[in-house]
Amino acid sequence: MIDRQARDLPLDAHLHTDLSPDSNVPIDVFAEAAVERGIGELAITDHVDFDPSAPAYAFTTFEERERTVRTAAERWADRGVAIRFGVEITWDRRWADDIRDHLARHAYDFVIGSVHVYADSPYAATEVTRFVAGRELPEIVAPYFEEVESAARSGLFDALGHIDFIKRYLAPHVTAADLATAPELYEPILRALVDTGTALEINTSGLRQAANETYPSPAIVARYREMGGRAVTVGSDAHLADSFVWGLADGYAAAAAAGFSALAFRRGGDRVDVSLTPSPNVAAGRSL
Repeated sequence: MIDRQARDLPLDAHLHTDLSPDSNVPIDVFAEAAVERGIGELAITDHVDFDPSAPAYAFTTFEERERTVRTAAERWADRGVAIRFGVEITWDRRWADDIRDHLARHAYDFVIGSVHVYADSPYAATEVTRFVAGRELPEIVAPYFEEVESAARSGLFDALGHIDFIKRYLAPHVTAADLATAPELYEPILRALVDTGTALEINTSGLRQAANETYPSPAIVARYREMGGRAVTVGSDAHLADSFVWGLADGYAAAAAAGFSALAFRRGGDRVDVSLTPSPNVAAGRSL
């Protein structure tokens, strides 16, 4: 079995704690694991939803999330782990004005925008079999991919999360191999990322799910680079303690293979580059 519990890497830019409705991990558990594995920097990106029927709608407050992350950052700074206050916002065009207003009024270090699959989605477990029946691949992925493209076009986010997350829900009806035969379906999303300067996230949670590959695959990361993409980030999207940094090295490898030498990140100011190769001090978990 491949050991995908990464070590000695500079950054995991996508993590969920017990301030997300689908995680029960205290922030200190991730911080302790980062010390043990020599991971120098973490972005805590708990979910925020704007649809009142969605799981993270009003789950907690901005103030509670910020206080929890900032105080943890103070506790762990001397142990060589930098903890950043991020967020993963569910993009839904119906709530675009609310999302824009929230981001105008609340300061985050790093903001991921993602499209998710909820109970009323055609990709939900109760709907997906009926939805895919009789449809060709472009029609199957269109509702999700069009929403992802609109998220990129919004220009509101530092990075776009797991752009083909529906691979998780479409299996076994549509496989990752099926999608690999049609890379052109991704190109409107990739072009929107290039045009707006939004970073492409290489999300490694797919390696522990039905897709069995990153979201998106290394081939799509390479295509993004070919189209002029200049910004990528990598996150494990861990919701469980055992998933911390799972597959992160695979994500770094996909970025490097596509020709990237650094990750795009933000620490509350302008975008910064984080080298794919950590310094000796970061690798040892001692300091930034």
